[in-house]
Amino acid sequence: MRYLIVGAGGTGGALAGFLGRTGREVTLIARGSHLEAIRQQGLTVDLPEESFKVKIPAYDMPGYLQARAEGVAAPDIVFVCLKGYSLEEAVPFLQKAADEHSLIIPILNIYGTGGRLQEKLQDRTVTDGCIYIFSQKGEPGHIKMGGGLFRVIYGLRRGTPEAVAKAAEPVLEKLTEELKEAGAKALHSRQIEADCYRKFTLISPMASLGAAYGTRAKDLQPGGVCREKFIALVEELMAIARAKDIPLPEDMLEINLKMVDNMDKDATSSMQRDVEAGRPSEVDGLTYEVARMAQEAGVKVPVYEEMVALLKERGL
Repeated sequence: MRYLIVGAGGTGGALAGFLGRTGREVTLIARGSHLEAIRQQGLTVDLPEESFKVKIPAYDMPGYLQARAEGVAAPDIVFVCLKGYSLEEAVPFLQKAADEHSLIIPILNIYGTGGRLQEKLQDRTVTDGCIYIFSQKGEPGHIKMGGGLFRVIYGLRRGTPEAVAKAAEPVLEKLTEELKEAGAKALHSRQIEADCYRKFTLISPMASLGAAYGTRAKDLQPGGVCREKFIALVEELMAIARAKDIPLPEDMLEINLKMVDNMDKDATSSMQRDVEAGRPSEVDGLTYEVARMAQEAGVKVPVYEEMVALLKERGL
């Protein structure tokens, strides 16, 4: 299959690197010095115990659309690996880059992205998805991955028309095979909304606390100063899930605590790193959106409201 990966940060770069290493036909959308380094030297993935380099075609968005106009075939799979605040500006590009047979799979931290993107791309097929990975962009042309966590989940949302599902399901099964061959743990989910919300119950509390208090994973681990706040935030998200009939495992809190306890002590979320660097961040989708969801569901979320007040006070 042909892959187009939009966004060359920790998520998109890792997907491009691993798929490219197994010989898949991958094209990467990047920008700036990162794009130039990938074009000149290839994409390097730095793992704790090894590094590998792949040569893959890389474009900015206008350059890729020009290539499409000149005859480059449309992708079978489009992984959208952007930050939430960049998604709106990517919609016109996705409309032209994909065609009616392409499957567009957003891999973002923000819950509900697939449904919102489908509304804007009504004549394209948009699934939903999420990823568990410790990865970030390093120096230009490099992706730095930590640990062995690399799990990609995707699937069609409830209510997908039968004809669309019939065409898409075999492609998603093929995707599962190729991701596993590339070294990722891949899951073609039949309850993708619940799986994405499950990821949200981990990343939203971690990102919100990190942005508000500068916490690292060690602060959320046993004995950490913000562990109880992390627990409270997860419990508030679980309460919203119950109110909205989103199925979660009964031991969701224990699952998330185990994930946090296994993280590198200095691990942080990408949102926290963006906030600390003064860059645009996903605070609206990862923190403020929870308060909106809670109000809609009639659920009280006092700890999230504390986060919202503190972050808005800082002008975020």
